[in-house]
Amino acid sequence: MQMEGQASGHGRVYQAGHDLTVYETGLPALRPVEQVTAPPRTVNLPGHAGLFVGRANELVELEAALQTGGGVVVAAVHGLGGVGKSTLAARYAAAQAKACNPVWWITADSPPAVQAGLAALTVALQPELATALPLEALAERAVAWLAAHEGWLLVLDDVIDPDDVAPLLGRTLDGRVLVTSRLAQGWYRLDAHVISLGVLSEREAIELLARITGHQPPAPDAEMPEVLEGARELVRELGCLPLAIEQAGAYLHQVRLTPYAYLAELRQQPAVLYDRAARGSPAERTVARIWRLILDRLTGTPLAGQLLRILAWYGADPIPRTLLEGLEGLGNSGISTLEIGHALGELAAYNMITLDREHIIVHRLVQAVARTCDPADPHRQASDIDTARAVAISLLERARPDIYEVPASWPQWRALLPHIDAVFEYTSPDADTADAHQLLRTVGMFLNSQGAIDRSLVYLKRCMALAQRVYDADHPAVLNTRGSLAYAYETAGDLRQAIPLMEHNLAEEERILGTDHANTLTARNNLAAAYESAGDLGRAIPLYEATLADRERVLGADHPHTLISRNNLAYAYYGAGDLGRAIPLFEATLADRERVLGEDHPDTLQSRNNLAGAYESAGDLGRAIPLHEATLADRERVLGADHPHTLSSRNNLASAYRRTGDLGRAIPLHEATLADRERVLGADHPDTLFSRNNLAYAYYAAGDLSRAIPLFEATLADSERVLGADHPLTKTVRANLSALG
Repeated sequence: MQMEGQASGHGRVYQAGHDLTVYETGLPALRPVEQVTAPPRTVNLPGHAGLFVGRANELVELEAALQTGGGVVVAAVHGLGGVGKSTLAARYAAAQAKACNPVWWITADSPPAVQAGLAALTVALQPELATALPLEALAERAVAWLAAHEGWLLVLDDVIDPDDVAPLLGRTLDGRVLVTSRLAQGWYRLDAHVISLGVLSEREAIELLARITGHQPPAPDAEMPEVLEGARELVRELGCLPLAIEQAGAYLHQVRLTPYAYLAELRQQPAVLYDRAARGSPAERTVARIWRLILDRLTGTPLAGQLLRILAWYGADPIPRTLLEGLEGLGNSGISTLEIGHALGELAAYNMITLDREHIIVHRLVQAVARTCDPADPHRQASDIDTARAVAISLLERARPDIYEVPASWPQWRALLPHIDAVFEYTSPDADTADAHQLLRTVGMFLNSQGAIDRSLVYLKRCMALAQRVYDADHPAVLNTRGSLAYAYETAGDLRQAIPLMEHNLAEEERILGTDHANTLTARNNLAAAYESAGDLGRAIPLYEATLADRERVLGADHPHTLISRNNLAYAYYGAGDLGRAIPLFEATLADRERVLGEDHPDTLQSRNNLAGAYESAGDLGRAIPLHEATLADRERVLGADHPHTLSSRNNLASAYRRTGDLGRAIPLHEATLADRERVLGADHPDTLFSRNNLAYAYYAAGDLSRAIPLFEATLADSERVLGADHPLTKTVRANLSALG
């Protein structure tokens, strides 16, 4: 295939004033082109128009763009390879066959191809000239005929470069020209109406798959028939890209597979299926081969292929462009921001990616193909793909915030999270390297802080397996990860896993780091919290007191970790019923946190919540309820409605309303909080069990024993199963139920 390097051919083929008399000797006399009438229905459309779904809006836009108003009218349809540009053009052209004549299709992927297509038009108009004129003269005569007539439609399909068709469109023509191209840029020079073509809707994609496989598409609200089970999942996996669906559908029809079976094969051997055409389908019409041709054209910008392989490991969500800024600091000192921008622009020009000022969007199927190894494809070699994955992880590690507790860092975390999820979903844990360790651990702790406890455990378990595989047993990474995993277990209410892990880790921290190391003090604090969660205040309070004293000595009175110890000790006093020590310590800690951390810091909101609870337990509802209400409002604003701390504030406010006898506000708030905790935390989470007990107690206070007793009974059974018979909550529920008997 020839691309550039044909400029002299342009001048030779389309040169103004070309003299055809050189061919007159011994040849039939040529009628003036003005006197040549096109035979009826001079149409040469390809088979693209046969199977067609959707695109109603795009057809309307094409019709409006190509309304003739004197002179040539040009519309350019661009989009990702395989998105259906040629199919749309063929459908439109077929619909114009009665109104336009000729309707002529030219595969215009090179200047010689344009010339050959024009020459074929002349032969269609005057078959006797087929052997009378050379190719160049036939092409020139076609251009002259188009300039002398109106009412025709010319389709220039798969144009690689607008310059390849500019000489033709620069002539004085009077008709319609429809251009399709993977290139998004340069059409303004031809004064073209530009239409960007996207993928099909999910429903249209399912209809296309059904029709290709020979089945009736399901009605919009109907169940999927058995022969099409998995169709929705398959078209989603293929990103609703028409060519990929045609490729899959033809293969399904050939080998009589269900969509589910094809999807399973696709996940097992993607390289084979992305490049496999069904029997009778053009071998070159597969997504892998079409996109390979595009990258072949970008060999002058090798960074484009490198970037595409990196971006392939991220999610389908918009990718922050700032993520790629880290390339300059990853041993790629020769890559400048300008070069990165140029390479992205080249990929966008061929619709391999979509760019705006802040984000990059890559079609999920482009990503899937680009990260799938194929020894036969120079752009998808295994070593290059592995390198791209390592770079993708390193870029995420460099871009992530250093902290996860502060709300100001959360927008950046949330923007990166879909891409962190994606790169680890696409990577086997066995392929994880030490470079991924810190990212796995930190994102696990961020998810834990956001209340996504199950997802947090997935990351931290994977991180622990990696640390134990690549580091010595005494390495700080092993200690830190074990502590984080134990903390996540404790947050999840799995104390049987958390406490032994914490005790082991504390002993290791003291042996390796020493008793005064900050990490050792954190391990001691967390173990005390686990004892407290298990209801073992006899071990929790002395450990809290010792840890607070050591933190004040080692870190200072205002250090955030010292304030955590002070809050936790006050809470343990409160849990033991010692309000005389709890309330003053809560008040002092709140004042210090507001001064040191600020009023909106989650730790400050925690202190406010705890102080309100202490006032409530002391019977001071006049101070407790306003403080509960203010804390709930602030937590909803800062943390979000589903954050576990927000749900705690809601539960606590409902309990305070109940204490005042305001059951009209207490019961609905308890019910809503229970529903949210079941949805967010799960039915067996300790906080959910607390909500269930509190709602049952509110029903009891309202005299509604028909709802209170069954709820107490179910909560007791679940508490015994999850927390054990001796846990304080289990004892509380048992006592409440006994009181009703």
